[in-house]
This record gives sequence, structure tokens and C-alpha cells, in this order.
Amino acid sequence: LRAEIENTNTLNLSLDDCVTMALEKNLDIRIRLIQPEIDEFSLAGARGAYDPSFAFSASQRFNASPGSSDPNSVLFGRGSDTFTERFAPTIDGKLPFGTTYSLGGSLRRQSGTSFTSHQYNSDLSLNLRQPLLKNFMIDGDRQTIAVNKRSLKISELQLRHQLMRTINSVEQSYFELLFRRDNVRVREASLRLAEQLLSDNRRRVELGAMAPLEEKQAESQVAARKSDLLSARASLDTEMNRLKALLSDEFSSWSMAWIEPKDKLLAVVHPFDIQQSWSEGMMARPDLLQSKESLERQDIVLRYRKNQLLPSLDLQLTYGHTGLGTDVGGGLIGIRTGTGQNYSYGLVLRIPFSNKIAKNSYRASRKQKEKLILQHKQLEQQVIIEIDNAVKAARTSYLQIEATREARLYAEAALEAEQKKYLNGKSTSFVVLQLQRDLTAARSNEIRSLADYNKSLSVLWLSEGSTLRRRSLNVEVK
Repeated sequence: LRAEIENTNTLNLSLDDCVTMALEKNLDIRIRLIQPEIDEFSLAGARGAYDPSFAFSASQRFNASPGSSDPNSVLFGRGSDTFTERFAPTIDGKLPFGTTYSLGGSLRRQSGTSFTSHQYNSDLSLNLRQPLLKNFMIDGDRQTIAVNKRSLKISELQLRHQLMRTINSVEQSYFELLFRRDNVRVREASLRLAEQLLSDNRRRVELGAMAPLEEKQAESQVAARKSDLLSARASLDTEMNRLKALLSDEFSSWSMAWIEPKDKLLAVVHPFDIQQSWSEGMMARPDLLQSKESLERQDIVLRYRKNQLLPSLDLQLTYGHTGLGTDVGGGLIGIRTGTGQNYSYGLVLRIPFSNKIAKNSYRASRKQKEKLILQHKQLEQQVIIEIDNAVKAARTSYLQIEATREARLYAEAALEAEQKKYLNGKSTSFVVLQLQRDLTAARSNEIRSLADYNKSLSVLWLSEGSTLRRRSLNVEVK
């Protein structure tokens, strides 16, 4: 596309072409696309709480004891020393239902004056801890994962909303560009009429059939029409730049391009059904869906805060095997055969005296939910009003099309009749110029009403959340 833009000064683009370009290159969309990726990384990171970890330790220890005195003699007993080497691997982690586990063992080799030969001690044990009240149904890690899932969904809805807003902006700019292009043509036609009248007046003044004043009036109107045309062209350039910014992530590559819209301003009849629009808005508006997701996310936080009010009651289980021998194989026999067993189980109860932190956190979360409920209700009301206003504006714009068309036809007929009178010497150039201005305004108003109607339909689709559906766009974030 960039090469095409650089190699030509004119781009013939339809509205569909513009929407496609915006979806690929618009900077607002590209910025918004990053957030779901960030939230996906956050979710994946939160799930890492259940990844097991491995630890391994190796140590050496030497212990020397001096000899003790013999009460029956003046001699001291012989001292002793012990040399211990220990190797201990451990795997620990947490399960999704709150259970923490630790599987570990050790192998110790001891030698010294107290041992006739090397002695090997080994053990292997599994430790489990399961919350039964606090942190049973939900804990900090499960809350974080659930909240991050909702945050990811919210960011996807925000992306969907950004796509709709960008498409609406493209549609608004495209229809405005159509109006300003056609308005330039109207101003050019108006200038030609004024110049033709000026030419006729000059010829009549030269023949002495008209006062010089009327020639000056025509010259004044030509200058005014040129000024209007320059303003119209400047407005066209401004709107074209606005559309270019929506379609591209590098404006410099478009700076010399001229966008020529392929579509025309048409008045396609639209069946306005306020009840249907309200119903679709309640189900499809991304901001309303975001609000619902925020409420559900707050429910997760509230459920966690409520769980933290409970006392801590944990079940602890331990089971292990031990071994002893004069070599490594002998030291591990007890672990393999289970001849040296040990186990324990019990409950650990912990009750805080005041629990102020948990209580006040729960109260704050409950108030936050009340706030979100009211904000959601307020948003629903705003959506209903917005859709109602959009439907009424679209209806009015459609009715104005017929009114402005009739006004333009009457203005054309009035000018044509007055020009005939002028040619027969029964009118003045002042009246003809006035009717020319009226016709120019009527033509401009007609295309203005056509553009406004199409723009109002775009606003209605955005208000009821049907922009993507009407363009057959299915947005899925993967």
C-alpha cells in the first residue's frame, strides 16, 4: 500500500477500503491490541503459583568433643569427633484446591572415632497441609487467577469498543469528506454562475444598456464566491488529513496522496425501531459488558474477603520412611521396603483476636460493589438515552433530506425564472445574485443533510453496539 501511495497522487477508496485499512494500521487499535497480550501474560504468571519447585542442598559438618576426666584417676578420657555429609533434595508446591505439599528426603553419611565404619542414614517423607476453613474454597492465588481472567475479558471488550469507535470515526470522516468534496463542486458551480453574470453585465455596460454599479455588484460577488471556494477547498484538505490519520500509522507516506472517495452520498431507508435498538444496546454494548465483567470481578474479590474472616483450620498429614546401613545401598533399604515408617496427622487452629484487617477489607469491598452496581445502573440509563437521541437524530436527518431537496428544486426554479426576467430587462443583477446565493446554499444544505443522515446512522450503530455486526466483522482475541 505504501508503494502504491508513493507512486500515485490519487487513491480511489470506498468506505469499505478505508475501514479495512484502519483495522490494519490505525494506531489507536494497535495500541489497544497490546493490553490483552499484557493481561494474558499476567494470567499465565498467576497460574505459575501452582508450578512445583525443586531444591537441593549439600552440606558437610565436623564436630569434635574433648575427652572427659576420670574421677578415679588424674587422666582424661579420649576425645571423639564426628564428620557428617548430608544431601537433601526437595520438591514442593501447591495444588489448585489449596493443598500445599512437600516431598523431600535426605542421605547422611557419618564417620569418625565414634563409628567403626561409615554409617548411612536416609529418610523420605511427604508432607501435606489442607486448609478446611480459611483459604479452603478460595485463597489469594485462586483470587488472583480469577480476577486476571476477568481483566483479560475486560481488555478484550475494550479492544472491541476501540474497533467500533475507530470504524465510526472512519465513517464520520469519510461521509464528511464526501460532503466537503461535493461542497467544493457546488462552490465551483456558484463561482461559474457569478462569473457568467459578470461577463454579461460587462457586455451590457459596454453597450450602455446597464449602469456600471451592477457590474461592480457582480464583481463583488465573484470575489466573494472565490473566497467561499478557497474556504471549501481548505476544509476539504483538513478533512482529508483527518481521514489519512485514521487509515495510517505513518502519515508522511500519505502526505502527497489525494483521496478520491468512490462512494456517493445516498439516503438508504433504515427501519427505526427504538425497542429493538434498546434491546441490542443492552446485549451488545462493549462498555455495558465491561461494567458487568467489573461487577463479576468484584464478586470474586468480595468472596475472597469474606473467606478471610474465617478462622484458620488446617489439616496436616506426614508420612515417611527411614533407612540405616553401613553403605549407600543399605542406607536406602529401609526407604524401599518401608520397614522404618513414620506418620503423623493433626489439626492446627488459629483464631485472631480482632481480625481488623480482614473485617475492614471485606467492608470496603462490599461498598465498592455497591458503587459498581450504581455505576452500572447509571451507564444503562446513559445508553438508553444515547440510543434514543441517536434514533431521533437519524429520523430527523432523513426527513431533512426531502426538505432540503425540495428547497433546492424551488431555488433552481426561482433562479431560472428570475434569469428569464433579467434577460427581458424586468429584473436586476442584484436579485439574480441573491437567488444564486440562495441556490448555492440550498445545494450545500442538501448534500449536508445527506452526509448528516449517513453520519447519524453510523452514530446509531455505535450507540446500539451493532457496528461490527453490520459490517460482518467477527472479533476474537486469541
